[in-house]
Amino acid sequence: MSKTTKRLSLTNGSEENPIVDVVNRRFFLRSAGLAAATGAFVMQSCIKDHDLAPGGGVAVNLGTGDIGILNYAYALEQLEAAFYTQVIATPYTGMNDKERRLLTDIRDHEIIHREFFKAAIGAAAIKGLTPNFTSIDFSSRDIVLQTAKIFEDTGVSAYNGAGILLENPTFLLLAGKIVSVEARHAAIIRDFLRPNDPFFAGDDIIDGNGLGLLKRPSEVLPAVAPFIYDNIDASGLPKP
Repeated sequence: MSKTTKRLSLTNGSEENPIVDVVNRRFFLRSAGLAAATGAFVMQSCIKDHDLAPGGGVAVNLGTGDIGILNYAYALEQLEAAFYTQVIATPYTGMNDKERRLLTDIRDHEIIHREFFKAAIGAAAIKGLTPNFTSIDFSSRDIVLQTAKIFEDTGVSAYNGAGILLENPTFLLLAGKIVSVEARHAAIIRDFLRPNDPFFAGDDIIDGNGLGLLKRPSEVLPAVAPFIYDNIDASGLPKP
């Protein structure tokens, strides 16, 4: 078995299918620079040539069951990866070395997450989405970090809300590993906005029992719709 890639065979009923490729983190980090640069170019080209309003593009059906939930997560990771790719490609005014280093790390993590889901879902994966960041002033530190806060907080609550919908325990475990990283991203962004402030674990994201808030796909997708040209069809996702 390759040191780079390990394949897990997961049982679905009586048929065993290799569904998830667990790809070595180091392999993806070697690819991250090229993927990020390519992503920035593709994103700018797509937006420049697009005449569509958010949600007015091609209808993208996420699918059903666990695959639908994985595609839902894949869509969110595509959006985050594209956003941080642009942040690093066109740094905001006054970005210091610490911010650049940590935002680059976040970018690389999001690219890894995006590519992981793409590989895991395989032929059933949705297409690459076209982000719409025309409303974001990437030269403004406050606007970029406030937008990052929205993406990270929404992403964490989305994973929390989707976990209960997954049937395969392996998928649930992987989602738990990813959401823990997303929560660290959220804390970093909040610390950038308000250093040394309990805001990083505020009551807008944590309930009275000390648990992270959760949001269902029906709440998350409308919140991110303004940042995506494509129309996301989540009608086949499992219901709680």
